[in-house]
Amino acid sequence: MKTTNNLLILMAILVTTACNNNMKQPDIKTSQFPVPPEAEKIDSALTIHGHTRIDPYFWMRLSDEQKTAENPDEQTQKVFDYLNAENKYTETVMKSTEELQENLFNEITGRIKQTDESVPYFKNGYWYYSRYEEGKEYPIYCRKKEHLDNVEQVLLDANKRAQNHSYYQAGGISVSPDNKLLAFGEDTVSRRIYTIRFKNIETGEILPVMIDNTTGSGAWANDNEHFFYTSKDEVSLLSNKIWRHKLGNKNDVMVYEEKDPAYYIGVYRSKSGKYITIWNSSTLSSDYHLIDADKPLSAAVNFTPREKVHEYNILHFEDKFYILTNWNAQNFRIMETPENATSKENWKEVIPQRENVLIDDFEIFRKYLVVNERKDALTNLRIINQNNNEEHYLNFSEEAYVAYISTNPEFDTNKLRFTYSSLTTPSSVYDYNMDKHTKELKKQQEVVGGHNPEEYITERLYIDSRDDVRIPVSLVYQKGTKLNGTSPMLLHAYGSYGNTIDPSFSSTRLSLLDRGFVYAIAHIRGGQAMGRQWYDEGKMFNKINTFNDYIDCAQALVNKKYTSSNHLYGMGGSAGGLLMGAVANMAPALFNGILAAVPFVDVVSTMLDETIPLTTNEFDEWGNPKNKDSYEYMLSYSPYDNVKAQKYPHMLVTTGLFDSQVQYWEPAKWVARLRDIKTDDNLLLFHCNMDAGHGGASGRFERYREAAIEYAFMFMLEDIEE
Repeated sequence: MKTTNNLLILMAILVTTACNNNMKQPDIKTSQFPVPPEAEKIDSALTIHGHTRIDPYFWMRLSDEQKTAENPDEQTQKVFDYLNAENKYTETVMKSTEELQENLFNEITGRIKQTDESVPYFKNGYWYYSRYEEGKEYPIYCRKKEHLDNVEQVLLDANKRAQNHSYYQAGGISVSPDNKLLAFGEDTVSRRIYTIRFKNIETGEILPVMIDNTTGSGAWANDNEHFFYTSKDEVSLLSNKIWRHKLGNKNDVMVYEEKDPAYYIGVYRSKSGKYITIWNSSTLSSDYHLIDADKPLSAAVNFTPREKVHEYNILHFEDKFYILTNWNAQNFRIMETPENATSKENWKEVIPQRENVLIDDFEIFRKYLVVNERKDALTNLRIINQNNNEEHYLNFSEEAYVAYISTNPEFDTNKLRFTYSSLTTPSSVYDYNMDKHTKELKKQQEVVGGHNPEEYITERLYIDSRDDVRIPVSLVYQKGTKLNGTSPMLLHAYGSYGNTIDPSFSSTRLSLLDRGFVYAIAHIRGGQAMGRQWYDEGKMFNKINTFNDYIDCAQALVNKKYTSSNHLYGMGGSAGGLLMGAVANMAPALFNGILAAVPFVDVVSTMLDETIPLTTNEFDEWGNPKNKDSYEYMLSYSPYDNVKAQKYPHMLVTTGLFDSQVQYWEPAKWVARLRDIKTDDNLLLFHCNMDAGHGGASGRFERYREAAIEYAFMFMLEDIEE
């Protein structure tokens, strides 16, 4: 299922293991350890379209109520016993690596600056930033009035709010227009269900009102009394209603309801502050409704009639809206329309589409229009002077990198804030003077202990797929690494939802590179690295291209001697975990190990069950198996349904009990079926975090406790002891 920013961070964290390629690879077998857990089989017959699947592990599914009940029923206890047995088995197998795991944890966290601070941005009279204090897990959100040398005002200390919670996440930090009130969301379960709270910034008082079952974020009206937020369906967890809350009142008013379960919805305040914007988004379509922020009791007005296939974003400036749209433009174009005539027939083109350039994002300033473009799997920043139509691009010299528009809340400025990173260059925040064409480095991620980019080599390769498509691959390795087939490699990919894994920096990855690993990203179809068509060619009835691309990249990297099958490791999470499951079935001999994080592996059963969160929103991504052709196609690659009697690589599978994106029972069932059917004696380990969800543990340090399991797994397979 869909991944989030937290998940993308976790997957980057997992890329930090290492190996000494001069050491002989150990022959580790399951038979060296105690007998692994054996899940009970209770056959359930699942029939549709005249076809019956037998699922012997369907019983592993629990409801949220069962998972959180004080007195577990018989089924719940049986599931918990199985999950705990798997965790115990993994702990037993990994026992010899406990010291290594602790050393890895200390090594990785030792590179993180303990006392750190984000680059402040200016909005409505205040400088806003977040900071960390030494030894603390969570950010402290702060501001200073007018000047950065003024007294700091703490808006929210997440460390204090996280006390007595095994998981904590704050989100939706939002200050009222008069700068006196703070709204914020809190998730203490890790199912992305937030409770919205309010704080009087002047007195420090947390107001007694609590709004449960929300997405966590919202939008203030200009009267500083009304706050708009989004609630979730209690079963499917889909966002489905927008509410208006008035401070001091108990009865909130529903202002919008989305009745089509294919859509996510939400609400935000426009950059201009003039509109409360309600957005609706499905895989193929967008929709917007506007409420005058000066008139919060007024009805929401539709921006332009909804269409089955039309994706667009809007940005208000002065008396017009700018629109990023794929209307007659597969790779998107930018248009504008008067704010009093927003339906599509009034739109006029500003930036046309180009065949090989995808417009990812854009930003408006009084004088400039900035466009974030993607070409040949690289991002570019295009600066356009709207007064004279002169334009230029920012120049970046590395072979593989990522540059994107950052936080720019003000219109009246000639400075663009953007972020740059590469596989060797730490994340760097710049202010770019669009008049003078000069840039100022505001902050670069500090790697405690030091980091020299010159010690590493970045490459960009293009691999020819089996159907004659050029697939970009980004690589990084330390100078001196042997490229003769003896070096280990971790090959990372995702390949769904149009999401692209960009070649960005990870300080944790240094633990991998410094021990001789090559790290590679396969920019396979299903993402948008090469434009919108790249996504279209890797979804629905083209999904097999995603798996074939990854296999073709892996084989080519072996053929080119960057690694060998004895030292190649595949990694993916969520929908990337689906990729790992499919690849494990299709080309098991190509890999020594597979790491599958929160893997979406029971595709058919999940997409047939509309009570499971996110299912109905994703029929245009995977297909609706209630249609026979979609059912048969999905069944052809669903990892759980295609486990076969063959040898599989060493595998480590991870999940979280409270995951709302990919339910824990998918990987649990998959592991049980693999144990029952596979013919090899290779390791198959399963770890379920009993307190976490899709993004793993919360806190900037504790998440690495889980990551250390991943690292130690590969270390063990490569005979690394330190």
